[in-house]
Formats: sequence, C-alpha cells, structure tokens
Amino acid sequence: MRTKASPAARSTALETRFHAIRALTRGLAAPLSDADATVQSMDDASPAKWHLAHTSWFFETFVLRDHVPGYRLHDEAWPFLFNSYYETEGQRHARPRRGMLTRPSLAQVLDYRAAVDAALLDALPGLPEPARALVELGCQHEQQHQELLLTDILHLFAQNPLEPPLWPGDRKVPVAMPGPIGWIEGKTGAHDIGALPSTSSTNGTDAFSNFAFDCEGPRHAVQLHPHAIADRTVTNGEWIAFIEDGGYRMPSHWLSDGWAWVQREDIAAPLYWAQRDGIWTRFGLDGRRPLDPAAPVTHVSFFEADAYASWAGARLPTEAEWEAAAAAHDPLAGNQLDTPGPVEPRPSTSGPAFFGDVWEWTGSAYRPYPGFRPAEGAVGEYNGKFMSGQFVLRGGSCATPRGHVRPSYRNFFYPHQRWQFTGVRLARDL
Repeated sequence: MRTKASPAARSTALETRFHAIRALTRGLAAPLSDADATVQSMDDASPAKWHLAHTSWFFETFVLRDHVPGYRLHDEAWPFLFNSYYETEGQRHARPRRGMLTRPSLAQVLDYRAAVDAALLDALPGLPEPARALVELGCQHEQQHQELLLTDILHLFAQNPLEPPLWPGDRKVPVAMPGPIGWIEGKTGAHDIGALPSTSSTNGTDAFSNFAFDCEGPRHAVQLHPHAIADRTVTNGEWIAFIEDGGYRMPSHWLSDGWAWVQREDIAAPLYWAQRDGIWTRFGLDGRRPLDPAAPVTHVSFFEADAYASWAGARLPTEAEWEAAAAAHDPLAGNQLDTPGPVEPRPSTSGPAFFGDVWEWTGSAYRPYPGFRPAEGAVGEYNGKFMSGQFVLRGGSCATPRGHVRPSYRNFFYPHQRWQFTGVRLARDL
C-alpha cells in the first residue's frame, strides 16, 4: 500500500518542483532580446514575453488572488493583457495582436515573474489542498508553455532572412539509416485506456507524480481490433522518398480538406525544409542545417501524416492503439527537454521508443471520453471547450519537458497545423 506523504514533505516537493520549472522557463528565454521576445510571427504563435507573463498570470490569478488573503495584484491592468482564453476571467487582449504589446518591457515581465515567485513560495506552506492542486496544475501548464515558447521562437526566427539560431549547435555526426520499419502486433479485445480515476482531474491529488489533465479520463474500456503498430517513427529519408515519388502531387492519397490545403498553401515539403543546390536542409533552433535522413521527420500536419500513411500502404494508429502499445514503455526515456540548449529530433539508436523526439499524429479526433466532466470553475475551460475539429497527438517531443508526458497524455491540434514538433508513426490492420 502506498504511504501518503506528510503535508511538510509535500510542500517541500512542490516548492522544489515549482522553482525548477520556473527556472527552466527563464533559462529557455535567456538568449532573447526585448525585440525577440516581443514579435508575434503568426496568429497561432505568441511572443515569448507573453508566454513569460501569461504563466505568471496563471499562478497570480488562480492561486494568489483567490487563495491568499490580502494579496494585491502586481498591476491591475495586466490581467487584461495576459489572460489567454478564460471567458470566466472577463475581457482580454485579442490573441492575434499580442505582438503589439511593446510595453511592458521584457525586463518588467521578468520582474513580474520574480514577484509572483516570491509571493507564491511565501504562501505555499499555508495553502489549502485545493490551492496546492492549482499550483501543480500551474506547473503542468507552464511545462506546456515551455514547449510552445520554443516552437513559437523557432517559427519567429524562421521568418528572418538571416535565419538566426537560438542556440548555435555542434556539427552533427552522421548516423546510419535505420533498417526497415518493424511491426509490433497490437493488443486486441477489450482494453482500458485513460488516466486512473484517482488522477483524472485538474483538481489534482496529493502527489504530483500522479497528475493527469481532466481530458485524460475517465479511464474506460475500448475494443481493439487486430492491428500492428510501427516500432519507430518515419524518418526524413523516408519522407524524401515520398516527395520524390510525387506524394505532394497525387490527390489520391489526400483527404479532400488536405488536398485543398496543399493546393491553397502550395505545400511541397515539411515546414522549415528547403532544397539548396540539390541538398535538402531544415531550419531548427540551431539554425539552417543539412537534413539528417536518419532523424524522425517533424513539422508535418495531420493532412501530411495521413497522406504519407496512405502512400505507404498503412494508416495512422488510433489513440487507443497507441496508448495500449506505449503502456509498456518508460515515459521518462527518449529525447525530451531537460535543459536549455539545441533541441531537435534525433536518430534512434536503440529499440522501440514511444516517448520523445516528435509528437505522433493519431487518426483519432479530440473528443471527450465517456463520462468526461470538466473541472469546476475557470480551470474547467482548460481542455473541454477545445474538443472540436482537432486531432490527438501522443508521446511528447524533443521540446517536451521530461516528466510531463505519460501514456494517457492527450495533445491536440488542428489538422493543418505543423509548427509543433509533430511526426508520424504508422499502423496497419491485420
């Protein structure tokens, strides 16, 4: 039987975790100038300065304001600037115009972070359990924004003709191409997926190691039909074969919406790829580099993933198939984010891995599980209201903080989006 930690031990663990997560965010943003941190490259992305402030607003609003008697907001005008999508919290600055916020400065935002940190750490020992659960939710929320921070910076820097690196990287050592994809026979029959009942709520538990977002539950039974799932993700080299075979020019492999998107946007390769002097290159957080054919392909949309699967004579796995296969693997393993520094998918040098490198598109729509109920209050807007028109991704990426994902974790994006580290694992019917 598991022993319940004492309140003092839980407080110390949560304080350590909070401090480490906040420090990592500061470290990721450390190379940025005020200009770097202010500009917004597209509506889907947010400026780095906004990410730094919004994650602080989350702690200030839902923990300090609501649970610490006498707390006064750092600035009464800032909640309007840094609320994201919480209708319960009132009006907010329009998302597509976040890049217009030249003030407050980056230095002022960093001062805001420091003030929120100090106030929360001072209050933490005396917080009631519901507030402590919100601190853990805020930590998980900030880890999501750490990945968004990196992918948004990557998209921003890719718009600059100089193609500046965030972190200059060492020259890559070539790795041998992996052998052909192997196939793992999947489980069949009735199988339970989703977070366990005790961990399937944003209300949290007394141990952050058991945390799960509300959309990961309730745990429920699904029926799995005979299938196999690939033992690795698709590589850059394999994607080049798709391109060279005319994959982006053959409508027979594309969903109707996907083909319309390809035609409208003139898509001919994954995002950030370019062919220069006959050599395929990619732009990453370490600048423009020759493409590594052995590395997992990334920055592809659901439309592209589905078309590739069709071309390869396969399909995308369902999220239930993926979770059933991933349950036997260590979510702490794989290429994930640990410290500031060059971040990119790496060639596989070991056996089957289901976590890290690239988020893996599934063929499953992001919809509620049977019996799903959003949390009460404003935090109930965190996931449930987005369960429309999006597809589920699984497994985490090279930009996902280690310890943040688990087999039941459900990421989700619209089918055309590809500025995240998104890749492809195949499946097929048996």
